[in-house]
Amino acid sequence: MDVASPPVSTGPDVAVVRPSRTVLRLSLHAAWVLALAVVTELRVGRFGFHPSDQGFILAQAWRVLHGEVPHSDIISARPLGSAYLHVFDFLVPGPLFFVSSVLSMLEIILATIAFAVLVTRRRVRDWGPGLTGLTAAAALLNLNAFPLMAWHTIDGIFLTACGAWALDSGLRNGKAWPRRLGLVLLGAAVFVKQSFAPVPLIALCWLLLHPSLREGAFRTGRWWARLPWDLLALGAFLVFYIGIVTLDGGLGAMAEQLTGGVPAYGQRLLGLWLEDPATLLRPPVRGLTFFAIAGLLLALLGFFRDRIGFAGGLVARLLLVAGVAVVVGTVVDGHFTGASRWADVLWWILGVALLVNWTATRRFPKMGALVFATGFMTSLSWGNDTPTLFTGTLALTAILELSDALPPLPEPARPIRLAGATAMGLVAVLASGWAVIEHHDDAAYLDMAREKLTGDLGTVTPSMRGIRTNPGTFTYVSQIQDCVTRFPAGRTAVLPDNPFAYPAFGLRNPFPLEWPLPLEIVADAPQRMLATADELNRDGDYLVLFQTVSMPTLAKGGPVPAEVTGDTPIFDYLGLENALRSRLAGQTVTCGSFIGKWAPRP
Repeated sequence: MDVASPPVSTGPDVAVVRPSRTVLRLSLHAAWVLALAVVTELRVGRFGFHPSDQGFILAQAWRVLHGEVPHSDIISARPLGSAYLHVFDFLVPGPLFFVSSVLSMLEIILATIAFAVLVTRRRVRDWGPGLTGLTAAAALLNLNAFPLMAWHTIDGIFLTACGAWALDSGLRNGKAWPRRLGLVLLGAAVFVKQSFAPVPLIALCWLLLHPSLREGAFRTGRWWARLPWDLLALGAFLVFYIGIVTLDGGLGAMAEQLTGGVPAYGQRLLGLWLEDPATLLRPPVRGLTFFAIAGLLLALLGFFRDRIGFAGGLVARLLLVAGVAVVVGTVVDGHFTGASRWADVLWWILGVALLVNWTATRRFPKMGALVFATGFMTSLSWGNDTPTLFTGTLALTAILELSDALPPLPEPARPIRLAGATAMGLVAVLASGWAVIEHHDDAAYLDMAREKLTGDLGTVTPSMRGIRTNPGTFTYVSQIQDCVTRFPAGRTAVLPDNPFAYPAFGLRNPFPLEWPLPLEIVADAPQRMLATADELNRDGDYLVLFQTVSMPTLAKGGPVPAEVTGDTPIFDYLGLENALRSRLAGQTVTCGSFIGKWAPRP
């Protein structure tokens, strides 16, 4: 399947024309990438807000920006590489939450592009409208129903994809700076989330087993001289992160926190049909069965590609169409909901496509296998144990690997190929864009339908300008702003489900946790939270707010009471919030739906 136009030769003066043409093509690609990110935020990302996870990473970055040290000052079940990465969000001019969402969409798009480059082996400047459109569509499908926000899984995918892209480019072209940049990014991937731990190991194997070694590079002094610098680049973020934590005396706490969480092994993804093979005959998993049948026939035709002739080539393309139909059908039937297992089915479909490609072409699809491995790493999660944030790349890679297994046939004229590729790319972008918009308009992540998102949070705080939410959540956020204004304090906490409040209102959280969810409470977190309460009692100048409204209530639009009494029950997960409320010696205050303990500045 021809999805990209090849570079065009212009005759004897090509050396004069090519630089300007390259600049033009790269400029056009940069333009659509930026436009897609901004338009997606304007049309989709800014509609819907939930006070819990939509500020979690920004809250950690806010603490790092103020000099707090991971694991010493900030308790975390994951490494806090994302907190360092998203310090950049605060440096870009504009409303913080809007800017951060645009940057996250840029990460998704660039990661999608990087994997497409690796799988197709085509430079971006050589892409035609077909591959460009398919990649843009895949980026939108990667977002699907997910809220457009800073998140560690997005960071892990981004670092893996762009690091592999740079490393591959540097190794193939013999250039040091992209090779070492790639190694730095790949080495940092594990520090945004433990599930990406295999990434540095893959990078090391890639570096040591690259085909250039078979050409004698292993025996040259130049290779041995560059190897220590390459290894230093791979471990650069490790040295930086471990060094900061060690100098602050938090190495032991880091070990306890990172090993104290509930492990995730991908059982749900791996057991999609293995636990009950009968599911292969039921939707949506039966799509995998249909794809496997089409793939098996295509592999047979590819294996005998030299003898099947023109008719066999046509049959192979019909089988490709059938495979594409299964992929598209899986996306449509999934309705962008994790419960449908559509992302799991796409991951298994890609596994079949890799086997088909390997059989037909007689070469192992290494880059496709990297996508497959990244999909598995993406699924290692507590709350979203499925590669949903990777669905577009899984679908696109499966189609590309299947199309690469086609037996050769005479190609149609270039104008016909260009017109077909343009139409295909345009249809893919429009269809995926429509699907994403429809889903988000119908029900934003943990919020309501678009027509009910009437509250502009920019009227509450400039950092949230442009973000829209339902009236209940708007009232809730407004009440936090009213509380911190009425009861000023040098240190303020809003417990438990409000990490967004710290960067949104410029608050300094005295507790070592932004979001004390049960799964986030690791190692000695309860003891340190209570010890912090004792410190606040000793020093004063604090405000600790406790919410009385649950997050599921906010997702449904309320109700949010205008005022509560001091004895109203607070929302509490494991008894920690009530223990803190009892321990704090400040005066009890109420404002809106919040109950607080306040000790004014002495």
